Amino acid sequence: MNAVATPIGALPVATGALALDTYQLTKRFGAFTAMDSVTMRVEPGTVHALLGENGAGKSTLVKCVAGFQRAEEGSILIDGREQDIANPIVARALGIGMVYQHFTLAPGMTVAENLLLAGGKTPALIDWKKKRAELEAFLATTPFSLDLDVTPSSLAAGEKQKLELLKQLYLKPRLLILDEPTSVLTPQEADEVLGHVRDFARSGMCTVLIITHKFREVMAYADSVTVLRRGKAVHHCQVADTTPALLAAAMMGEGAPAPAEDGAPVAAVPTGRALHTMKAVAADAPIALNVDRLQAMGDRGTLAVHDLSLSVKAGEILGVAGVSGNGQRELVEALVGQRARLSGQVTVMGRPYAATRSENRELKVRSLPEEPLRNACVGDLSVAENMALRDFDQPPLARGGLLNFPTWRSRAREWIAEYGVKTQGEGAPIRSLSGGNVQRAVLARELAGDINVLIAANPVFGLDFAAVAEIHSRIVQVREKGGAVLLISEDLDELLELSDRIVVMSEGRVVFETPAATAERRELGAHMGGGHH
Repeated sequence: MNAVATPIGALPVATGALALDTYQLTKRFGAFTAMDSVTMRVEPGTVHALLGENGAGKSTLVKCVAGFQRAEEGSILIDGREQDIANPIVARALGIGMVYQHFTLAPGMTVAENLLLAGGKTPALIDWKKKRAELEAFLATTPFSLDLDVTPSSLAAGEKQKLELLKQLYLKPRLLILDEPTSVLTPQEADEVLGHVRDFARSGMCTVLIITHKFREVMAYADSVTVLRRGKAVHHCQVADTTPALLAAAMMGEGAPAPAEDGAPVAAVPTGRALHTMKAVAADAPIALNVDRLQAMGDRGTLAVHDLSLSVKAGEILGVAGVSGNGQRELVEALVGQRARLSGQVTVMGRPYAATRSENRELKVRSLPEEPLRNACVGDLSVAENMALRDFDQPPLARGGLLNFPTWRSRAREWIAEYGVKTQGEGAPIRSLSGGNVQRAVLARELAGDINVLIAANPVFGLDFAAVAEIHSRIVQVREKGGAVLLISEDLDELLELSDRIVVMSEGRVVFETPAATAERRELGAHMGGGHH
């Protein structure tokens, strides 16, 4: 290589949107091939979406491009020239910036300090007056307003996500990689972020590669899309030439079995309210769960749930929408007995409910908590033992005070088969299972027998497409059998698809209620953003 072209920043060409090509990129972890000979072309100045189920290889692909992992085979080309992106510093020098799903902010520093740190070349003495003016001028070019003096710990999740994005934009990347950037945003914030990113790409300053699992975002903001399945790139197309149904088919593999009984594929178009072939809730149906003026403290010693009232009828799914951090987690914990209630009344089938184990059994209350491994399982215990947590001391699992282990194991094997739990066996510790399989094991336990009330919190968070469709259809079955479901979710598509009614929680209160059939996404978003107090 001749000496002229060595310093990367010295070349005048290295500004503006770059073209990215991967050629037969392969990455293995031991015996597992996470990415199998992926060839992909991302045109400069476009927004290119990566779609695929969990484990399809999307994160592996972008981590190789961003220098966090190295592929064993194949090559990465930037503007047609092969590059060895050995680490993130090389990637940064090439103009590649990445915004993660998990926040990478320094919590004790201000927004301004976080933005400057991102540059990596912070002088020993900072001329704050000059830098502040620069940062303010930079913020003026973006659609976001963040207070430069606050620390990330006081920011809501959506604001943290904006700061992560601003950190990258501040560095003027030539390729911006976004990993599920909208999972913590309201629909309005998501539109704002993605709209800005798309404009940024169209201006020719930057190329954008975005991992998402939301078809709506792909259709509205991407120019082209690559679908990965089991580590292979199985489908490339222009967004103008495709539909959500075609993309779903590519993700699932052609001829994917439809989980719905009536032959309508539940998973095909998530926004299609496909599960609403459901019969209407009877007007005279009894109220199964009633929450009256509930108050509960948050972890920081302030009220997290304020005078919250809601009711769910037998045979109804009530969806609770809201941006993460508005009291939903504390509400669920107060209902299921993991958090003390300050005041208020909760009744199930007209009887006071304090979430004791005996009440759960008598009143038939079940729950699917968020992060089931942490909240609904004992990690070191086996799958069979975790499946028995609810009724291990009841017949047939116990007789005359003696625990009947063979019955636990045989029932666990039946449930493993029925729910498609992938495990080395019922004796494996439950934390050896993947997230979707932990959730399936918890589902098997919680959905067994008759149910009056099911409390489900983000029940499919982080799960793949097939698991989502299956878990959704099982939640709907609880409703069909006359159970009441309280479904708390940060995914509006999920709520619109499954619920009969939707309420919005903002700052620990219910601020809005609407029938799901006539719910308007924008209106829900406005209330979620706290726009209507």
